[in-house]
Amino acid sequence: MQIIDLSKTIQYNAGDPFFMKVKIKHKAHKSARWLVRLFGLPFRLFPKKFSGWADDVIKKMGVHSTTHMDAPWHYSPTCMGQAAKTIDQVPLEWCYGPGVVIDMAHKEDFDPITTADIKGFLQRENITLEPGMIVLIKTGRDKLMGTKDFFYKGTGMSAEATEWLIGQGIKVMGIDQWGWDLPLPYLISEAKKSNNSELFWEAHLVGVDHEYCHMEQLTNLDALPTQGFEVAAFPLKIKGGSGAPARVVALIRE
Repeated sequence: MQIIDLSKTIQYNAGDPFFMKVKIKHKAHKSARWLVRLFGLPFRLFPKKFSGWADDVIKKMGVHSTTHMDAPWHYSPTCMGQAAKTIDQVPLEWCYGPGVVIDMAHKEDFDPITTADIKGFLQRENITLEPGMIVLIKTGRDKLMGTKDFFYKGTGMSAEATEWLIGQGIKVMGIDQWGWDLPLPYLISEAKKSNNSELFWEAHLVGVDHEYCHMEQLTNLDALPTQGFEVAAFPLKIKGGSGAPARVVALIRE
């Protein structure tokens, strides 16, 4: 079986916007020697091969800063008239299933992905979506990770396309760019030009009326076939979280 990592490496990237920057402090092995000494073990009784253990502290990392899954709670406090699920309440059954890659890499920056785009691809590839599948949208913008362009460029899912996927029984879907919608800086610019407040997060806001999760900042979708693999996408179990980092992998069985 081949396992393909679809997750972004958690590290500091100078090109990330300030609210996405990750800061990790790496502690050398020798620092642990003093910690053990403070617990009462004299240095003379340390194992001869013990140089100390390495340790690390995540000093700053938002739950949406790297490859992550958004919970229904992220989109709205309610979903379908009830309290929306937080990330620790998302059923694990949603997070593992047959995968499908929908190739939208041809879409230009700021050109939204429509239902017709999705249906056209599925028809050409002779793919039928089934409930429980995990749909991955390939835009190719993962190549911009670590650069300033990652936040500013990309296509994005439309509300209609997101709702259509949910209607096919898809509970979890994901994309290999900064966000699920069109880039935020572009939407801000367009809203100012048109004085239209309804441009923002149209795909996210589908989650007010339809329960689903999406993943953002996936990578390496180029390494996958269109279908014939499984996806495991388990988020950290953060109590009350709006989302959580996830180690997302694809499993290709021989």
